Amino acid sequence: MWFDKTDSRAVFTDRRREVITLCDGRVVQVAPEITADFTDLPFPDESFRLVVFDPPHLVNCGKRGWLAQKYGRLVASWEDEIQAGFEECFRVLRPEGVLIFKWSEVQIPLFRVLALTDQRPLFGHTGTAPTTYWMTFMKESKHD
Repeated sequence: MWFDKTDSRAVFTDRRREVITLCDGRVVQVAPEITADFTDLPFPDESFRLVVFDPPHLVNCGKRGWLAQKYGRLVASWEDEIQAGFEECFRVLRPEGVLIFKWSEVQIPLFRVLALTDQRPLFGHTGTAPTTYWMTFMKESKHD
């Protein structure tokens, strides 16, 4: 989704750092600035005005399949993982900060994912595929 992963206004994190050659010969480079799991981010509370949360959305795929290699895969206890991810995103988000969340419900329906956070999106839309959703959340201010 990034136009430029090296843009100085952004910090790109991923739990993987690798170069992958897909079955069709394409090369995918996962090269985050900071290698970190989205369930345990190495940033102080309220560090960011904007957070983008685009977790893996597949559970049922082979570990070495091209989708898992390119996008990552969720663990069997994916509910705990996604819930912890939401908590971390809101922890590092400043009051009145914005969280952009992307989800593809190819295997897991969106309503099951949204049930994992007490926060509610303000608005969103489907992407180019009718199963991909983009949502915008805003963290409440401390005085609300």
